[in-house]
Amino acid sequence: MAEINAENVNIRSGPGTNYYRTGQINKGDTVKVVASKHSWSHIVPPPGSFSWISKQYIHIEDDNPTVGIVTGDAVRVYAGSEWLKPIHSTTVQLKLNRGDRVKLMGEEKDDYYKIVPPTGAYLWVSTQYVEPLGPVGQVAAPPEPQVEVEKVRVVVPTSLPLEAAKLKEYYELQKRMQDEHAKPLEQQNYAQIKEGLAAIAAIKESGKAARYAAFAVKQIERYELAQSVAKEVRLQDAQLQKIQSRIDKTSTMKFEEVPELGRFAVIGWLQTSSVYAPQAAPLHYRVLDDNERTICYAVAAGSALDEDLRSFVGRKVGLVGTIQPHAETKGALVRFIEVVELP
Repeated sequence: MAEINAENVNIRSGPGTNYYRTGQINKGDTVKVVASKHSWSHIVPPPGSFSWISKQYIHIEDDNPTVGIVTGDAVRVYAGSEWLKPIHSTTVQLKLNRGDRVKLMGEEKDDYYKIVPPTGAYLWVSTQYVEPLGPVGQVAAPPEPQVEVEKVRVVVPTSLPLEAAKLKEYYELQKRMQDEHAKPLEQQNYAQIKEGLAAIAAIKESGKAARYAAFAVKQIERYELAQSVAKEVRLQDAQLQKIQSRIDKTSTMKFEEVPELGRFAVIGWLQTSSVYAPQAAPLHYRVLDDNERTICYAVAAGSALDEDLRSFVGRKVGLVGTIQPHAETKGALVRFIEVVELP
């Protein structure tokens, strides 16, 4: 045992001023010294000290939310400091293994739990501020073993029974949520689970249970959004299939309505000719392509002479007949015996 001989003496995470400070101790306070290194004394963490441990390796006991059980091996415990965030508190005090128990101090930050320093987690103070209790040169008696973590006294909020009960409810609902999420997307139903979590989240006095439940509700909302998007996609796919089916059916019907094109001498848009007067005999027509350019001229022959061809003017037609040179235009002339309107 030793006594501090000055005010505001910094406690540090390691044996040197380059290590971050974890707290302060004052004149007259006593500490347990377990070893020394150069000009620094290795001490048992005094009251007010704490450590950090990663949340991902801790399972909180269902019936005692102040106790955490380590779920991994070689899990690091870091010296805590009120002046640094957990991620910057980088000095490792010791490593714990699966099944070890730690005492939670009721605070979590950046995915870390604040815990009572476990047995074997030590800090440092400059030896110049440490006075051994006893004659000079007398070796101090070895420190008594630190109290096991389960027996460390921690001030527990009065709402602990409520928090413990709601934590138990939360873990049950979380298990149901995981089971539901394992089902196919279209079969998932979170309504009752979400309602239960929302009820826990509304009770702020339930502490961690309320925070965990609020986070889980947001997670379910993301799952439900994914369900909604998937349902919309399925509906759109069904509508597209119906539309495609109608298009295919219509195309088939239109194709069946189209005559065999190979029997026509020419296909195009039928127009009267402005080169030949309407009274000229025989009456000449022009056949135009889709860009309104003249393909050839045409005159009725055979059975077509007896038809009233005025209804075909301005329409797309196929002419059945023969093709011959047309001296007047130095192009082609079709003598047709049949006119078929095309779709």
